[in-house]
Amino acid sequence: MNVFVAGGTGTIGVPLVRALVAAGHQVTALTRSPDKASAVRALGARPAVADALDAGALARVVLEARPTHVVHQLTALPRDGITRAEQLAPTNRLRAEGTTHLLEAAIRAGAARFLAGSFAPLLAVPPDAPRLVREAVDAVGSMEAQVLEATRRGLIEGVVLRYGLFYGPGNPATERLVALVRRRRMPVVRGDQGLLPWIHLDDAVAATVAALGAAPPGRVYDIVDDQAVSISEMVREIARQAGAPDPWAVPAWLPRLVSPYMAGFFSMRLPLSNEKAAADFGWRPRYRTWREGVSQTVLQAA
Repeated sequence: MNVFVAGGTGTIGVPLVRALVAAGHQVTALTRSPDKASAVRALGARPAVADALDAGALARVVLEARPTHVVHQLTALPRDGITRAEQLAPTNRLRAEGTTHLLEAAIRAGAARFLAGSFAPLLAVPPDAPRLVREAVDAVGSMEAQVLEATRRGLIEGVVLRYGLFYGPGNPATERLVALVRRRRMPVVRGDQGLLPWIHLDDAVAATVAALGAAPPGRVYDIVDDQAVSISEMVREIARQAGAPDPWAVPAWLPRLVSPYMAGFFSMRLPLSNEKAAADFGWRPRYRTWREGVSQTVLQAA
């Protein structure tokens, strides 16, 4: 395959590019920053420098690459993860406008397949959520709808992967979380009833590579492990595995006061299944549950 990875220097972009190159594919990785071109070359890929919100510039680099497959992993999220809804705005534009530009460029370049990385937890956002969070839901909905509509019209073979929450080595947010837990600076929430879908970063990459070559077009897949779990339970397990003191327990109203965006995850219940991906293109997570993945994560963070 000749693969164009948009978002090739992000949290999933880097290991995805590395995996595609290792599998023998020709890879072009998009970055907005000329300073990151050398890092892309070090991965064995060809850099393409353009802003995905600049339709003309993006079209030029995609046409030059002439990919057979295009992967949309465009985000503009803070390195250590989202803490405020305002931080979603740049990624919202990439998921709405950026998708339009990338799809048009891929179709013009004659690409056969287009895979978009989506975010499963936004499915559980309630209708009365803050406006900025609802805008994130709308942006993801726009991205998915554009890909599926292009497929329906026969313009390209589109596939959508709805990832769970990423964790694992190489994910800066996880590395920061482990550090906070070790220092007893990450509390748990009393009565946390959340059931969140998670996916180890290595498994997300493996699923993406598998889907890129074999997933039937026009379908949407949940890329999650076998067991949903709350943030509080994840934090407790990290502390146990790391030999750290038990985390502080705080009342549920405190996160709502300090970080309303993060507080929403403590009541979110979204158990999902990976069975459709297993049936359609043979992917199953290596780390079947979060306990296995946390053990490996803490070990590598030691």
